[in-house]
Amino acid sequence: MNFIEDIASLEALYGTAGGASILKVTPALTPAYRHWIERSRFCVLSTTGPAGTDGSPRGDIDPVVKIQDDKTLLLPDWRGNQRLDTLRNIVEDGRISLMFMVAGSTTVMRVNGTARLTADDDICGQFEQKTRNPKTVIVITISEVYPQCARAVMRAGLWETGDMSKGLPSVGDMLKEITAGGFDGAAYDAEWPERAKKSMW
Repeated sequence: MNFIEDIASLEALYGTAGGASILKVTPALTPAYRHWIERSRFCVLSTTGPAGTDGSPRGDIDPVVKIQDDKTLLLPDWRGNQRLDTLRNIVEDGRISLMFMVAGSTTVMRVNGTARLTADDDICGQFEQKTRNPKTVIVITISEVYPQCARAVMRAGLWETGDMSKGLPSVGDMLKEITAGGFDGAAYDAEWPERAKKSMW
């Protein structure tokens, strides 16, 4: 297998970027970009740090981020598995990328920038759900924002194919497999819906 080892070879394969793909990139939210992100309740958050890269899904019953201003987004860190992979990367590196999605839309809005964590009570208190606040909020400074070409979502038929999860292994199945049967995957799966219900926020 041959690998591409330099940028010149890469660019020779693909040619130059189209005009719209350059024009769409802005250093801050435009009114249209702001409106779009305000509708999104789900994003994928990517970070990098000394231990490697991390991609983390983030979702909320409300918009997934609050827009503080045209250069700043606030993303609450709701309860999870306590691995802290994303948060460690933010503390140690700070570079961040997000992909915002809205169900039914083939557009994906992308944000690149830097992030810091705050446990400030006033900031965390803005996100109260069921008397609970996030332990921290990710404060994102936008470097660039732009809509992604819709082809990937269109190819996948993401919102058109319906439920494709039938027959997939559950998390309990995966844990049982990893431990060669030493983990009670059936009990894990049976208990998960109630556990998730109690620990959503």
